[in-house]
Amino acid sequence: MSRPVKSGPVSVRAHWFVLIAVLFALGVALAVQGYMHHLAGIGDDSVPSSTSAGSVPDAVSGGGPVVDSRGGAVRTVTPPDHTLALTFDDGPDPAWTPQILDVLRKHHVRATFFVVGSAAIDNPDLMRRIIADGHEIGVHTLTHTDLGTAPSWRRDLEVQGAQEAIAGITGHATSLLRPPYSSGNDAINDSTWSAMRTSADEGYITVLSTVDSEDWRRPGATAIEQNLALSGPQGQVLLMHDGGGDREQTVAALDSALSRFAGQGYRVTSVGDAIGIDSMREASAPEQMTGTAFVRGIQLSDFVVTAISWGLVAAGLVTLVRAFLVVGFAARHSRATRRLQTLSRGRRRMDVPVRPEITEPVSVIVPAYNEAVGIEAAVRSIVASTHPVEIIVVDDGSTDGTAGIVEALGLPGVTVIRKENGGKPSALNAGLDAASHDLVVMVDGDTVFEPDTVRALIQPFADPRVGAISGNTKVANRGGILGAWQHIEYVVGFNLDRRLFDVAECMPTVPGAIGAFRREALLRVGGVSDDTLAEDTDLTMSLCRDGWRVVYQDDARAWTEAPATLGALWRQRYRWCYGTLQAMWKHRGAVVQRGAAGKLGRRGLGYLLVLQVLLPLFAPVVDVFAVYGLIFLDPLRIAALWLVFLVVQMLMATYAFRLDKERLGPLWTLPLQQFVYRQLMYLVVIQSVVTALAGVHLGWHRMERYGSLRVPPAAEGQA
Repeated sequence: MSRPVKSGPVSVRAHWFVLIAVLFALGVALAVQGYMHHLAGIGDDSVPSSTSAGSVPDAVSGGGPVVDSRGGAVRTVTPPDHTLALTFDDGPDPAWTPQILDVLRKHHVRATFFVVGSAAIDNPDLMRRIIADGHEIGVHTLTHTDLGTAPSWRRDLEVQGAQEAIAGITGHATSLLRPPYSSGNDAINDSTWSAMRTSADEGYITVLSTVDSEDWRRPGATAIEQNLALSGPQGQVLLMHDGGGDREQTVAALDSALSRFAGQGYRVTSVGDAIGIDSMREASAPEQMTGTAFVRGIQLSDFVVTAISWGLVAAGLVTLVRAFLVVGFAARHSRATRRLQTLSRGRRRMDVPVRPEITEPVSVIVPAYNEAVGIEAAVRSIVASTHPVEIIVVDDGSTDGTAGIVEALGLPGVTVIRKENGGKPSALNAGLDAASHDLVVMVDGDTVFEPDTVRALIQPFADPRVGAISGNTKVANRGGILGAWQHIEYVVGFNLDRRLFDVAECMPTVPGAIGAFRREALLRVGGVSDDTLAEDTDLTMSLCRDGWRVVYQDDARAWTEAPATLGALWRQRYRWCYGTLQAMWKHRGAVVQRGAAGKLGRRGLGYLLVLQVLLPLFAPVVDVFAVYGLIFLDPLRIAALWLVFLVVQMLMATYAFRLDKERLGPLWTLPLQQFVYRQLMYLVVIQSVVTALAGVHLGWHRMERYGSLRVPPAAEGQA
């Protein structure tokens, strides 16, 4: 394989730091989202079973529902007689809080809303309406977490986070706190009391309840109203809910209860008003700035996760559509090929004229740069072809004796051209200048042909519209898991796609390992260009834009060496991907052209952009989101989704292997491909895209040779 004379490879490292930073930021956003919405949650508000309460002072367990232990001294307060402090937990809720506010306005009643920080951030307008309507706000933690069982760091985060949410949205700070899952004073246990004392050190007054409507059970509006029935003049703290579930019964019961309380002479008001304190104040400028930043950060994380969720849906749909498309087009291509073969045989038996078989000799050009390890096998395999060929080996300044090895073989019909190193395109053009025939086959120096490969490859030239033909490249060194992965990729990824491109008339690449061309077509596009590192893709796109049909011949097989190490694979795919991006950019004008060029632009380039650029760029996000799902969502559902896509891939791979008449054994490695090979491929795309955007001129990366190629047995006998 030739090496172009270009600037050496430039090390591009900064983008890896950018990628790591982006993934870290994404991980933080997902962690925040998971914590806020999935690690805890608003649901059953029943009180946990009580444990030891030995450290709870009698003044608290037997005192009033408003507990103030700030400064170390414990004081409790009960609303005065005929005064009811009305409280609502777990909101705000976009469906039920507005209805409750309407009922309160109807009865000219103020209440205290103990809000959950995550719900407040989701419904900022409701928070502002609560304040505007003259109601009071208290802290009900950030995610409705049981403070009694939470570690100290989480207690601080839950209380302070909710306070920052309130300050950032409303511009106010509150001194009232109600721990989730709390009830009356007699239900306080040691862990809850510890949390209450910690909160008191931060300036909070804990508000419990004396009358629980138990509306969280949803027993019916009548039952809720009965739970709120009072038997004496004592002041009470009433517990109801405006969030955490369906509160239709709460709304109905509240309206009736407020009418009854008014008739009984009770004054219904907020906690602060009931006990004579001003529980809310204007937040200081630093508090508002911190709160606003906190809220904006949570909202940003929500937006990111929502965008990613839609992106995942789109990526999943594209992947499924691609699977159905390639299988459908491959089936159509296979049926057309079989129909043509059957028709051809039938016409011959019936002595009916058919499209003539291509028998004219072919010039085979082999560009070679330091191919001493495999050049003999490559040349011998081509010499053994059942079709007449001339072989032109162009030694592009090799330093390992490649040309001498070929000359020493003394094989008939083989010509060796020695030239200074000028790059693979220049070597191919030198071979084209020396070629004697109108049909030209180009093959890499690390590839061997089967005896019938050339004959099978050139048969589509019977159609005068065909200017180039892609053969079927096979991995020769497919042993080991890395070889098996590349074998699968060649059979499933490359060959299925080529069948689709053939039917859709938008073939973007005739691979350097095996391709046939009309000499006329090559000369019309100016030969092989050195504008890109993917000269085969660039050439194919040029032919398509010139109006030539490019087709795929699946029974023309060539065997090539694949990289045997991850490092070698990286270098090879980096060059391929970077060169393909160069070719796509060079031929971007095809998108707005008509005819064959338009098919390449809108179909071929569009397919490459979505499937080989955008999806791989999005792939790291998919992996990070999968980890997020396993931690914060339902692991079984995530595993089921992964299994569904794996099954789709397995079915597609099985079909592709059947089309190529390959054994199914290597497919056992397909699931493992998702954990190493896939990541390597998308990292290659990321580096290539960043390198291209940065305008870095990438040099040629020559692949290491292993000497694994062997001449097919039939070829050895004929050579």
